[in-house]
Formats: sequence, C-alpha cells, structure tokens
Amino acid sequence: MLPGKVQQLVSLLARLPSVGEKTAQRFAVFLATRDPEGARMLGQALIEMSDTIGRCQHCGNLAEMHGDDAPVCDICADTRRDVSTLCVVARIQDLMSVERSAAYRGYYFVLGRLLSPLEGIGADELPLEALRRRIDGLRRDDGACVREVLVATPPSVDGEATALLLAQELKDLDVNVTRIASGVPHGGDLEYADPVTIGRAIAGRRDL
Repeated sequence: MLPGKVQQLVSLLARLPSVGEKTAQRFAVFLATRDPEGARMLGQALIEMSDTIGRCQHCGNLAEMHGDDAPVCDICADTRRDVSTLCVVARIQDLMSVERSAAYRGYYFVLGRLLSPLEGIGADELPLEALRRRIDGLRRDDGACVREVLVATPPSVDGEATALLLAQELKDLDVNVTRIASGVPHGGDLEYADPVTIGRAIAGRRDL
C-alpha cells in the first residue's frame, strides 16, 4: 500500500530497538508527508554520523574520527578525570546514564555485551584482554593508576554473572573490584534509571 521507497524506510526503521512495524510506518509516513525537510536533514545526519563516528580505541565509547588517527572519546581525552577508578559497563547507554548521575568522575570501559550462556555468549566473547590493557594503560607520570574497578553491569542474571566473571579474571591485578549497590531495580537497565537512583547505587558500592 506504500510506495517502494517509503516501505524501504519502514523496514529500516523497524530494525531499531523498541520500534515495531506500526511505529516505523507512522514515522515514515510523517517524514514523507509532514516533514520532508526533516527527512532530508535526518538522512544527511545519518550519512555524516556513519562517516565520522567510530568506537573509542581505549574504552569503546562513541568518538569522532579525525583522519587516519584511531578515535578517542572526550572522556578518555580528559586528563582532569580521576584515574584511580575505572567503571565497567555493558553498553554505551549505561555509560551515559552513569555520567548523567554526576556521582562518578573516573574513566570507563564498555564491554559491549554480557555473559549469557543461553545466547551462546561465553567468556571468550567478552573483551577481557582489552579491559586488562585499559587498566594497565591508565598510568600517569606521577604514578597515579587504576586502584578500583567498579563493575556497573545491570542487576540481572547475566549482569551478575558478568560481574562475578570480571572479579575472577581481575583478581591477579593490583586493583579492588567493586560492584554497584542495590538501588537499580532487579532486571532493569541503567539506561532507564533516574540519576538519583544511579548516584545512590554508586555511592553504596561494595566489594565483590
């Protein structure tokens, strides 16, 4: 019932998280009939994003690319942050949620996925070696280095399993592995938690 180009856009929009077929159709029809200029701007922004945005070489966060140089995000480039603490999160959205809480001023590492035997994701699929390199690489000329690894994975079955795995894998390093405290609902995602809840969870973290 829709022209081919519009239906193509519907199919692409439906691939986005939490966007079903009907919602994608509503977005596509709106852009085609009510906001054609917005559609052109959206298309240009998507092209520019795919050409200029990559993953930070240090932590896995989103970062702008400059020529052939490996991208580095603003957080990793900020030398004023607390180098003694590294916060490990599952996703970039979780990193942004922790940042919004203003309760944490250290650096980050994004795993990209959680340990999930049911989905076939084992320890070998997690970037554990990259995490070790990140911990070792955060050393400054004055001797400051990572002393605490704060595991801020979701309080779900997979999140807890990942936290225990990280504690086991990092036990031979000279770092204290801690876990965010309760406050974030069980089974919930940090992306949807409010800043106060995340702040309290960070403030009440405990040893693993």
